[in-house]
Amino acid sequence: MAGGSNSGNGGSTLGGERRDLVILGGGLVGLTLALALARKGITSHVIDAGDPSAQTAEGFDGRASAISTASWNLFGNIGLQEQLEPFCCGIDEIAVSDQLKPGELRFRPGEGEGSLGRMFENRRLRLALFDALKHAPEIAYHPNSRVVERERGAHGVAATLEDGTRFTGSLLIAAEGRGSPTREEAGLTVAKWSYNHRAMICGLAHEKPHGNVAWEIFYPDGPFALLPMLDDDQGRHRSALVWTVAEKEAPAWLKLGERAFTAEAEKKTGGALGKISLASPRSSYPLGFHHAPTIIAERLALVGDAAHGIHPIAGQGLNLGLRDVGALAEVLEEGARLGMDLGDAQLLKRYQDWRGLDDLMVAAATDGLTWIYGVPGKTASAIRRIGMAAIEKSSPVKRWFMDEARGVSGKLPSLLQDA
Repeated sequence: MAGGSNSGNGGSTLGGERRDLVILGGGLVGLTLALALARKGITSHVIDAGDPSAQTAEGFDGRASAISTASWNLFGNIGLQEQLEPFCCGIDEIAVSDQLKPGELRFRPGEGEGSLGRMFENRRLRLALFDALKHAPEIAYHPNSRVVERERGAHGVAATLEDGTRFTGSLLIAAEGRGSPTREEAGLTVAKWSYNHRAMICGLAHEKPHGNVAWEIFYPDGPFALLPMLDDDQGRHRSALVWTVAEKEAPAWLKLGERAFTAEAEKKTGGALGKISLASPRSSYPLGFHHAPTIIAERLALVGDAAHGIHPIAGQGLNLGLRDVGALAEVLEEGARLGMDLGDAQLLKRYQDWRGLDDLMVAAATDGLTWIYGVPGKTASAIRRIGMAAIEKSSPVKRWFMDEARGVSGKLPSLLQDA
């Protein structure tokens, strides 16, 4: 389908057509970047190995994302808010607790600041992005497509598919996720380690309403996070669960019968949500840290998980990727306005300088929280609770944490600012 969303599996009708960018990876970050740039008249090929029909299949599978205030501004500035609004559940409060002991920390936005974020099923985000693609002739979308060769040179870039179709442009964007083959092929080094834990994720239905409160409860064996979701069409109250367990124990937890699993979940919540049942199948993924100090190379930029992968402890993974989108889009828009080659090294260096420090600071902060709350023992727990009580009483410190959670600290790209 030439000119617009190409839902075929090879996109051969577009083979050889040069566009400004070749974006490898059509996940949430890659598609958002393509749409943000399309509104500036910048064209792209988006090549993705995934199948859109599978990614948007009916049913809540437990995968959900917290969208910060800044990320919500981005969705507004690229025209997605109206479609997404009916499916979001606002986060009105964040509660942090050490094993439900006294001394919990609660974050609430100030008057006129709205929520601390919004929760969405990932499926709803994808549906909105795919729908927007249909109205963006600047984007040629090629799903079910595997890249077998990548080229970068003085005059441009190219990506070749298994069937020989070749797509060309001025700049290559790696948005393929944590295991980015483009990053590896470019020789960009990554600092990484495993936490030897897995995140179990699923949807929960519960007897009592969540009150739009997101809970982060820290236990010796790992964090237990409950994220508020909209009630389902049966009127059941729902939350998304992200439960961190030791790697070696994850298979047993996944095989555990529903009654035993939900009984343990009820115990972890202290009964605050009443009777709990599963609202989706359980799944899990390994937890690890990785950070690429250099996120550019000749005619190449990394975005999202290709550049950084953090612990889900603060729910900032996708938001960090969307901050990449805002910065790179602004840099490339300015370059296009000045008539520059979009693969110009000066533009890429500006992106590196803008994002490098923020990426590192957020990654280091989430990693530090993981280690601090992972220290076992009553003394460590008491020290943590003293610290939380001190933060609770300090308005400036609480304000800093909330600004970080809302993504509104530091120099914000225009796309992440309220329109």
